[in-house]
Amino acid sequence: MAVELNPVLTEENNIPAAKPQAVAKADKHIWGIFIALCIISVIELYSASSREVASSSIGVMGPILRHLAMLLGGFVLVWFFSRRHYSYFIPFSIGFAAISVAMMLYVMFFGDIVNGARRSLTILGIGIYPAEMVKISAVLMIALVMTWNQNPKDIGITSRGVIYSGLIVLGLSGLLIEQGLTNTLLLLAISYSIMIIGGVKLLHLLALTGFYAVCGGLFIGYLYISEVREIPADAEQQTELATGSGAKHESRIATWMARLDRHGSDSIPKWEIPATGKNRQEILSYMAQANGGIYGVGPGNSREASRLPLAFSDYIFAIVIEELGLIGGLVVLMLYLWLLGRASGIASHCNRTYPALMVMGMAVMIAFQALFHMGIVSGVFPVSGQPLPLISKGGTSIVVTALAFGIMLSVSRTATRQGNKKQEIRDELESLPEQFRDENRMQL
Repeated sequence: MAVELNPVLTEENNIPAAKPQAVAKADKHIWGIFIALCIISVIELYSASSREVASSSIGVMGPILRHLAMLLGGFVLVWFFSRRHYSYFIPFSIGFAAISVAMMLYVMFFGDIVNGARRSLTILGIGIYPAEMVKISAVLMIALVMTWNQNPKDIGITSRGVIYSGLIVLGLSGLLIEQGLTNTLLLLAISYSIMIIGGVKLLHLLALTGFYAVCGGLFIGYLYISEVREIPADAEQQTELATGSGAKHESRIATWMARLDRHGSDSIPKWEIPATGKNRQEILSYMAQANGGIYGVGPGNSREASRLPLAFSDYIFAIVIEELGLIGGLVVLMLYLWLLGRASGIASHCNRTYPALMVMGMAVMIAFQALFHMGIVSGVFPVSGQPLPLISKGGTSIVVTALAFGIMLSVSRTATRQGNKKQEIRDELESLPEQFRDENRMQL
């Protein structure tokens, strides 16, 4: 940021001296939420990694040290991106989205199989999950497209902008859906939220919903026909395919339907459901939450962490509730909701549309993913894998979440607020391409 020199008089000789203009600072609330989530992550992951320690030779401190290294790297990314002007993310968004799509296409055909589907690729011994990158790519690209296609006469975007945004979401959803239905639904929820915030008309949203429904139905039909053709004729092979012992990955439709059926057909209370091989994770998760009660058993005293297979990732919120109780779980929930509310306040005071859409899109992405994770762990939603942002173990998830925090902090520091000096507003306009200079007319 350029330093403006204002003349002031010194006491000694009344000669004008240079007085530097105050440098804008990033939002303290968002920084505080990031640090608080990191602290909770370190405390809870130490307990949640006990099963991983017991099943490997990496040592007692190995998992937590690796996680600390990832969080430190995330902190560096947050600081780096927070120091950039938000106009920096215009070209960055296009490049990042292109890399994400290329990685997803590679994973679809050559990726490593994890939990029944191709989900990751390995670079220099590091596993990368492009699905996490695709979600933030969707936010970045929708913000670009909606800014390019602002309605010059009214709040909202043009029909062309709605079409382009819908095609972006459809294309990215097509890359995600075979990896997991939850990621696809999460992407749709995020995109709908950004469009509603951006002022897309109800009629356009309904038309877009119908378009998505038709495309989704055609894709499900294609998957069904393909899977029916691949069913082996031999009875023994069919049994192996059903159990997963004779195939590299199971039918995605069969997996989705089994989870929905198991979630919706329980006629007895969850605490009376017997644990089986299929529902073991969710039952142990419910037991952990019940054991926590109101106040929890205290950090490091989890009983179920050593038995719950994915306690350090997909089910870490169960360990949070077991150790910190209902009160601790509500505190974690409020941190994510606080982030969403803070981003809304920042967006409502931005003069330009682009930074307002970006800060809201990043907050919605983080908050929705957290709510999906909590809903799955608590039994509100069917079972599926979804990390809790910054708290769950996972390098790609931490990097993507750190990028989102960095973007929000960048906007809070460099986007001119309503009511600022005319010179500051002119400086902001000069730093932006012409198509990004529209005034922020969103109503938050």
